[in-house]
Amino acid sequence: MLLVGVGGLALVLTARPVRSDLYPPRGDDAAVPVLLVDHGYHVGLIVPLSRIGAVAAATGSPALGDLAARFAGADWLEIGWGDEAFYRLAPTLGDVRIGMALSALAGLDDGSVLHVFAFSGDPRRVFAAGDVVGLTLGERGFERLARGMASAFALSPGGRPETLGPGLYGASLFYRATGRYSLLNVCNHWVAERLAEAGVPASPLPATLSRTLMMELRWRAGAQ
Repeated sequence: MLLVGVGGLALVLTARPVRSDLYPPRGDDAAVPVLLVDHGYHVGLIVPLSRIGAVAAATGSPALGDLAARFAGADWLEIGWGDEAFYRLAPTLGDVRIGMALSALAGLDDGSVLHVFAFSGDPRRVFAAGDVVGLTLGERGFERLARGMASAFALSPGGRPETLGPGLYGASLFYRATGRYSLLNVCNHWVAERLAEAGVPASPLPATLSRTLMMELRWRAGAQ
């Protein structure tokens, strides 16, 4: 009971508030659908490619521009961030090895990557094996989310995002990313931070685990 009480108190103390000026969108703010898929221990962020293209055009972001051009014709992008070795070698919970996990969580690995998967059709059908929830952001909130995503792409000296080869499934690629993975900065923290920038109440403590991140989004953000 003590551990439950301490955990509950920590959740309350670290909970991010709703940014009511951003979320939920007001009547004059165009609605943008965003979804999340829980792959078992890692949450992917699903965004409409058309809106990525619009933000790229408005901001001149080389990373967002690359995504819009490279994956033109797709409806959606699923994007995730994480430790390079962990992400590429352990795409599912069953692939995780103790040594690999400890090295990543201790912050001993140098590289981080973004995984980008382009697809069309209903995300809930495409990811039928996962737990999928949807949110509706406003246009202003989505632009903040997209800018945050863009900042995670490491750029070459020429100012372009660097691809690292094929991704894990379908039309996907790995990109070199900024940031170092550790116990205090796991893949789901990255997703929660992007959502928080859009005004969604996604907090660091629940985001440590994919299941509790999804629980908070259902409970506090009305995700369905």
